[in-house]
Amino acid sequence: MPGRYKCNIDAAFSSHHNRTGIGIFVCDSEGTFVLAKTITYPCTVSADVGEALGLHSALQWLSDMQLDNVDYETYSKLTVDAFLSTKNDLSEFGCIISSCRSLFRNLFSNFRVEFVRRQANAVAHTLAREATSLASSVIYYDICTCIKTHIINEML
Repeated sequence: MPGRYKCNIDAAFSSHHNRTGIGIFVCDSEGTFVLAKTITYPCTVSADVGEALGLHSALQWLSDMQLDNVDYETYSKLTVDAFLSTKNDLSEFGCIISSCRSLFRNLFSNFRVEFVRRQANAVAHTLAREATSLASSVIYYDICTCIKTHIINEML
């Protein structure tokens, strides 16, 4: 919708590098690149925890950027369902989801969290894979070469 942003989020895991990578990709309502970020955690975690960390990281970053009117998209149905649920879960995953809900309530006024198929999340997935080989987090203000082809394909 016009005036809204889309934020795609994904996690990737490298047992070889013992890292979890998070990819965050933000575009406007026309699909034009706005920002991207990779985040590297120096350990591997379970897939559900990694995906929840991705959502939490995106929320923190975009709130720091004071960006609202955002549709957050992840291909982790488990993360979306847990976020939309009212159940409390005391596991590591549940605690991260609870913190995500708190961030939303306190920092955002106009948002959505939605499930998308992995094919619709190729840019974030590529960024997440890239993050597993990086020593630290990176913010991209311009389109980096690792995602250029995916962005062009999505705009066609």
